[in-house]
Amino acid sequence: MTTQVIALVLFVLVFAVATLRKVHLGVIMFAAAAGVGIWLANMALKDVISGFPVSILVLLVGVTYFFAIAQVNGTVDQIIERAVLRVGDRAVLLPFVFFALTAGIAAMGSPLAGLVMTPIGMPLAKKYGIDRMLMGLAIGCGLSAGGFAPTSLFGIVTYGTAHAVDIELNPLVLFGVALVANFILLIAAFFMFGGPKLLRSKRTGAFGSNHKPNFARSSGMPEHPFERQGFATRSGLVAEKIKVRINEAPIATSSSLAPFTLVQKTTILCMMGLVASVVSLSLIGQDPDIGVLCFVFASVMTLVDPATGKGAVSKIDWSTVLMVGGIITFVGVLQEMGAVDLLGHAASQVGTPLLAALFICFIGGLISAFASTTGMLAALVPLAIPLVANGDITGWAVIAALGVCSSIVDVSPFSTVGATLVATVDVDERPRMSKLLTRWGMSMVVVGPIGLIGALVIPTMF
Repeated sequence: MTTQVIALVLFVLVFAVATLRKVHLGVIMFAAAAGVGIWLANMALKDVISGFPVSILVLLVGVTYFFAIAQVNGTVDQIIERAVLRVGDRAVLLPFVFFALTAGIAAMGSPLAGLVMTPIGMPLAKKYGIDRMLMGLAIGCGLSAGGFAPTSLFGIVTYGTAHAVDIELNPLVLFGVALVANFILLIAAFFMFGGPKLLRSKRTGAFGSNHKPNFARSSGMPEHPFERQGFATRSGLVAEKIKVRINEAPIATSSSLAPFTLVQKTTILCMMGLVASVVSLSLIGQDPDIGVLCFVFASVMTLVDPATGKGAVSKIDWSTVLMVGGIITFVGVLQEMGAVDLLGHAASQVGTPLLAALFICFIGGLISAFASTTGMLAALVPLAIPLVANGDITGWAVIAALGVCSSIVDVSPFSTVGATLVATVDVDERPRMSKLLTRWGMSMVVVGPIGLIGALVIPTMF
């Protein structure tokens, strides 16, 4: 037991050192995994390396490459412009539209890419008299929902790690759980932060129903708020290309938008083909390899436009691949040593398996509010193995609950998402936003596990 405890302590220390020193977690994790595996577990180096998750690597590279092409060739920007323009002056719809847009962008490989909607959504919210907290939570909930799509990072890591430890979890079910949970949170936020006032308003927008917002391309955007805070998004182009202007430019209409090019039309067809392929294969009982499908459709897009295909290679999320690979390799060593079973046994001592599942979800949410959600998912999902081994609780329900609990807290101002939401409002509004996001994020640490364990795990026990 001593070696298992030492390995677990080293695992936690690597997280702490990487965070404090601001170094890449995956690099340190991989090196530490080799050291722990060889010196503490008496494993051969080839056995340590065999724990590197090649299947997840294929998923991440394929998905991020596919959607990077869609971003580079301007397809994503075109879709956003048309969607926002169609809303017109209907202010009450804006939070829901931004929820959907953010979810769609977050589903394209990298959840944090959805943050590109903040410099568009927050100025719109101010112009239309919408509480910035409501708009921020709409974007945050959309990011969490889209992040669990079968084509996005949270979803890939969660169901990929679950499958690696022989826990069956349908990626579409995981996405559905995340989508429903976050939409319920959006409805709650709507009624808590000014939604009823928007419904009662006789005017459809802050300037009346006869005035439409103007969306114009501009090369003179102010400094990007993510750059000031040191953050980056995978789809930052749209924030530089779209600027909200009220009474500053001629009214934009659908006829003034540039038409879709042949390359963009091909990209849209490939995106539809990818979704249709995943859904169709799942319906007939097959287990679609989303990474391979992304490579197939990306190949078509690359052949149609080689230039964008070449440019998209640099946008593959290699950093995340390395981080997830390092963490899972270390977790594989811990499993080989029996350390994961030791933790699971400790969790089971909390009481019944139901309470143990609640405890793990609580820990996942609490840590994720301050640290990497992706890292937490890769590290905590294997802890569910001992809980589901005896069949008292259903594995997919616990994993889905754990995944969503670790994500809905990301609006905390101590995380990248929450800090970005605070950074994109006016200076005088930031103290209020920070305080409310702290309350919301910390409340989700408790509300999330109770709600999701109650809705997913308890019904499957009967």
